[in-house]
Amino acid sequence: MTTLKSIRFATLNLLNYAAPPYSFYQLHERYNATQWRQKQQFIADFLQQSQATVVAFQEVFSPQQLEILCKEQGYNYFATVACPRSDNLYPQVLFNPVVAIAAKIPFQQCQQLTPCPELLEYLNNQNEFKFNRTPIKCHFDIPGFGELACYVVHFKSQRVHSMAHMLNIHNQDDPLLNLLQQTVGMMQSHISRSLEASIVYYDALKTQRENNCATLVMGDFNDNIQSPALSFMTQGFHPTRCEPCLELEQPIVGLTDAFTLSTEAIEGKIKPATHYYQGRGNVLDYILVSGHFNTKCVLSRIHSMRYLSFDKHLNPAHTEEDICISDHSGVAIEIAFNTNCTRILS
Repeated sequence: MTTLKSIRFATLNLLNYAAPPYSFYQLHERYNATQWRQKQQFIADFLQQSQATVVAFQEVFSPQQLEILCKEQGYNYFATVACPRSDNLYPQVLFNPVVAIAAKIPFQQCQQLTPCPELLEYLNNQNEFKFNRTPIKCHFDIPGFGELACYVVHFKSQRVHSMAHMLNIHNQDDPLLNLLQQTVGMMQSHISRSLEASIVYYDALKTQRENNCATLVMGDFNDNIQSPALSFMTQGFHPTRCEPCLELEQPIVGLTDAFTLSTEAIEGKIKPATHYYQGRGNVLDYILVSGHFNTKCVLSRIHSMRYLSFDKHLNPAHTEEDICISDHSGVAIEIAFNTNCTRILS
């Protein structure tokens, strides 16, 4: 008898999750008591609504408070792999938020993603490289499903670092400064984001092949997956035939946007925006999946996959940031799989 079981995975950018009395980036940027209660309730509501078993978070300044909140909601397993940095003059001002992961099932392993030295050498970036936010890499053994490698990421933002110090220009409105930042500065941002994605992509595919395991990459990509900086992450994924999978005795290595394999995509629905800027919707938050989640693959255990968006708090007409909620939607996938199947994921 075939038994179907379902499980959900979700990701949410929390937008400056810094518990009072701490500030984020600037001394005046902090929550008062009322705002913090609203923020905590927003996250609790998301966890209850998403009903996810595993949740990835970005922009975490206060991981201890987030861990307490998650455990109150039934997520007994929680991890981060880095720490925010405080200002030298004002220790209550925090920089460099981290990513986090919460789960209702135990981790088999959970660690920071360490770049492959040989890959960095291949990319001519042996010594200088450092993630803007260190990704988490963890493994789960899901009953009835098998091993799953999961990555939590928050790639470099599209914000351009000022070049004023290089030009000895003190006027931020200087035409030369603006031109160079819109060209060279923007290119540097693309390169940094693409490099981070390359390292995650390499590790995910290598782990997928070596461990013969299903793979998820979840988080805020800070760009459209079709952009020049990121498009390589989903190229060459879909097999036209199942012969390569059968020959390898596993789904071919690769990643693709979970939405493209979802029931919603099959039904012709349009993928909803996950972020709005000046009224324009963008998709910045993704869950990428390996071929194990492709229902059309003969080796896949997946019976179906739904794509869910938690975006009722977003209003395209609002241009001002509301720190009590998030400026991103939460996204999730729900997979249904056959627990008695003895194919590749057994």
